[in-house]
Parts: sequence; structure tokens; C-alpha cells
Amino acid sequence: MNALSFLISTVFDLYLMIVILRIWLQLAKADFYNPFSQFIVKATHPIVAPLRRVLPSIGGFDTASVLLALMVVVAKFVILSLIAGAAIDILTILLVAVVSVFKEAGVLLFWMLIIRAILSWVSQGHNPIEMVMGQLTEPFLSPIRRILPPMGGLDLSLLVMMIILNFVNILLAQYVPFWANV
Repeated sequence: MNALSFLISTVFDLYLMIVILRIWLQLAKADFYNPFSQFIVKATHPIVAPLRRVLPSIGGFDTASVLLALMVVVAKFVILSLIAGAAIDILTILLVAVVSVFKEAGVLLFWMLIIRAILSWVSQGHNPIEMVMGQLTEPFLSPIRRILPPMGGLDLSLLVMMIILNFVNILLAQYVPFWANV
């Protein structure tokens, strides 16, 4: 049972990350023609396209992709509840879905910052994935750089942002206990 739950959680969480990346790429106005962006769009388009016919975007906000992210988490928890033989409480699952999407977005940002830091040590800066990561993370890092400029060639904005993300995660998990296990 644990192996099946792990497999289901992993598959749904990976697809949720792809959906969150689609939302994030659109909000950041990242390069649509980048191979990484193309992968994200192609992986989500079969489900997002029909949803867009029913639920149009509001301004620059892709409501169909947000609904898909929530649907992925709801489906994950319904399937896991059915496997465990637990009762399905729709209101709780919807609340957990909203929390899970935000938490997963924070986790995704954290890992993108780590990957970006590692790539900055070894890459020459011409990698398409590195370019997209820069477009996605720079809106979070530039306000920190205005307050704390690079010192002696060291950019501490990545470190500060990772500390902020961990602080928020620990703070929220302290007040909402089920967040830590989502």
C-alpha cells in the first residue's frame, strides 16, 4: 500500500509541478520559444485547451491552468483516500488542494534557486533551461538585490530567498499542522 501511495503521489506531484510551471511561465512572460517552455506547454496543452473553452483567462491570469492545478491535487487526494479506505471530505480536500498548490510552488521555487546556483558555478550562461530559470526567479531576487547588493563578487540574494522560503514554510507548518504532511 505504501509503495502504491508513493507512486501515485510522485506522479501527481510531478504533473502538478509542470502545471505550476506553466502558470509561472505565463506570469513571468518567459520566452515561449525556449525548448523548456515548449515542453511545459505541450505537456499541459491537451487538458488546458478544453478548459480554456469553458473558463477563459482573466487579464494575464490563466484561470484554466490554475483550475487544472487544483484538479490535479484534488484527484491525488481522492485517489489516496480511496486507497486508504478513508472518508472523502470534499471541503477538506479543496482546502488542502489550495494549500498544496501554494506549497508546491514554494518547493519548486526553492529547487529552481538551488539548480540556478549550481548552474552559475559550472555553466557558461548559454543554456536554454538556465535562461528560463533566470526569467522565472529574477522577479523574486531583484528586490533582495536592491536591498543587499552583491558584495565582493558574491550574490547573496539566492541565499536570502532560500532562507525566506524555509522560514515561511516552517511558520505556516507550525500554525496549520497538515501543511507539513501535504
